[in-house]
Amino acid sequence: MGKGEELTTTKYLIHAQITANGIVEKPDVVGAVFGQTEGLLSNDLDLRELQRTGRIGRIQVNIHSNSGRAKGEIVIPSSLDRVETAILAASLETINRVGPCEAEIHTTKVEDVRAVKREQVVNRAKEIYKNMVESVGPTSMRMIEEVREAMRVHEISEYGEDRLPAGPSIHTSDAIIVVEGRSDVLNLLKYGIKNTVAVEGVSVPRSIGELSKKRTTTAFVDGDRGGELILKELLQIGEVDYITRAPKGKEVEDLEKDEVLVALRDKVPTAQFLATTNILNDSGNSNNHKKENNRHNRRNQKYNRNEKQKPVKAPEPEVEDDEVKLMKDMLKEFGGTGCGAILDEALNMTKEVEVENIYEEIKNIEGTADTVIFDGVISQRMVDVASEKGIKKLVAFKSMNIVKKPQNVKIITVN
Repeated sequence: MGKGEELTTTKYLIHAQITANGIVEKPDVVGAVFGQTEGLLSNDLDLRELQRTGRIGRIQVNIHSNSGRAKGEIVIPSSLDRVETAILAASLETINRVGPCEAEIHTTKVEDVRAVKREQVVNRAKEIYKNMVESVGPTSMRMIEEVREAMRVHEISEYGEDRLPAGPSIHTSDAIIVVEGRSDVLNLLKYGIKNTVAVEGVSVPRSIGELSKKRTTTAFVDGDRGGELILKELLQIGEVDYITRAPKGKEVEDLEKDEVLVALRDKVPTAQFLATTNILNDSGNSNNHKKENNRHNRRNQKYNRNEKQKPVKAPEPEVEDDEVKLMKDMLKEFGGTGCGAILDEALNMTKEVEVENIYEEIKNIEGTADTVIFDGVISQRMVDVASEKGIKKLVAFKSMNIVKKPQNVKIITVN
């Protein structure tokens, strides 16, 4: 930009290259521009009138001669609109003589001055912001972090008789996220996730188990052995709908925001998770096995006591071997599809379902249904609801952690 430009009004700069077959000077070029465009365009675009009214600025010419030829650049500031500026730029290319010499003018570009100014504003703003950040010393940063931490601690609430650390939305949200400890709750609060509750240790409180039966529950555990133990315990005393884990070797309390969001986005239905892992069959230390066995024994005792109070029913005859073989053959058709089917007594399909929705489908069965066959894993939770709904046979590739087996439900697996 030239020093004489009206920066407050200039919108565009027309740049053009000039080549002349002889030696010409700046006044020759300016005279040619005014003279050869006069009368070419309408009176509204007459260069003399436009310059008189300040709608175009001073024509700048930078020209030099070499070996009897002249080359240079023409720059015309314009405050016209985009269309008028483009017409004016094109008119320059009609000039074919400058002084006594033949000449050619070619418009190279039309520069948007406002875009340049905006870029200057952005670059300067970056510098100012950088200086502002650098001027905040370590002490100030600590103060800011302390205030943020205090706000997060203020938001944290408690749940149940055990006064478990929880997010402020734990009492009202339809969906909850179960994590391991207080630090996990605080970290998720930092990223705006408020429907969390912590189990505070490997032993999962009964209140969490009861809460998981009333809400849509996601287990979000650490990517280590401790996370596996808590997940096993939670699966046995509660009803977990979805499972997700921190990356291997990491803890939920140390995750960054993007890692947390990716983990929650990639959560999988419990049945699908159990079908792809052996977490409930993994061998752990003897103490964990003793605790699990004791828990199973207590459940069996409770179940047996309840059974004693009921009249003893004669066991139903076992399914014929050829029928079992038929069902296993049918099951193979669902292998790898992630789907299943509800069958009537004649083994006719009444409804096709997705494995991730299989529990809700069984729970909502109305009318008669005899068999449920699906590409997945039979869990205790599924056996219980099948018994309630009068389902006689559950058919899947395998079953896991079935502690209580009602006599009215036959479990058939490939193994």
